[in-house]
Amino acid sequence: MYDGLTQAKADVDVWLELAQEDQGQDAMEALREHLGIFQARLDETELCILLSGPDDDTAAILEIHPGAGGVDAQDWAEMLLRMYLRWTEARGFQSLEMDRLYGEEAGIKSVTLQITGPYAYGLLKGEAGIHRLIRISPFDASGRRHTAFASVDVYPDIDTNIEIDVKEEDLRIDVFRASGPGGQHVNRTNSAVRITHNPSGIVVQCQNEKSQLKNKQLAMKILKARLYERELKELEATKKADYASKDAIAFGSQIRTYTLQPYRLVKDHRSGFESSSVEAVLDGRLDEFLRATLLHCHAEKKSAQS
Repeated sequence: MYDGLTQAKADVDVWLELAQEDQGQDAMEALREHLGIFQARLDETELCILLSGPDDDTAAILEIHPGAGGVDAQDWAEMLLRMYLRWTEARGFQSLEMDRLYGEEAGIKSVTLQITGPYAYGLLKGEAGIHRLIRISPFDASGRRHTAFASVDVYPDIDTNIEIDVKEEDLRIDVFRASGPGGQHVNRTNSAVRITHNPSGIVVQCQNEKSQLKNKQLAMKILKARLYERELKELEATKKADYASKDAIAFGSQIRTYTLQPYRLVKDHRSGFESSSVEAVLDGRLDEFLRATLLHCHAEKKSAQS
């Protein structure tokens, strides 16, 4: 990567010198082209430096839950789900829906995704927190403006070789029928599984598969990932060197606002990055926000260390 970056810089220097001597259109076009190549390699190198955490190269488990806002919040949670699925598809990543609970009127009550791709967790970890939506509610007959909240949690999909101490006696396992909009989406057998980890109070469930055994295996995977993330946070707290980004992405913090009315703007409250292309962002074009968050967290970490 360093060699490629060095070569791209050398090419820019050569074409810069030729453009200064020749001052022709062809030389200027070639200079612009090589500047673009150099910028792309520079961005790639910078991103790899930012994604240097111990779990950044793993797959991600992403959960979305509606908050305050009633039906609007459930609809907002489904909009966020669509946004992340579009982002996943655009990057060529793979997504697996592990669990979904539908809202009675609209939207979803919760959803759990497994997103697999290069540095999936590293890219998405900054999305954890509260996302706020301001818009004219489609569920309000008076056409009033409403504010809805939804929380996003992101965990590393840890390797099964990592030892997580989960004792059988600490678990309560419940089975039930899968829920859904009806028809083929509803199982007639008790295939859905809910696992409660009594010491931590963590509850996970999975109903995506028709097999109770497969649902239990997936639920255990989510549980281990959440326990792993919990242990990481406790370890960082004891070292008193927690990343500045940990506070920024804590549950209950408002990290980003998506405003559709009275103006159109998406603003990240940590990095200060904003975009007026609301439709594009909700359609999955998140890379600029993800990059800005990584840069902000990296700068905060360096500042704390110094």
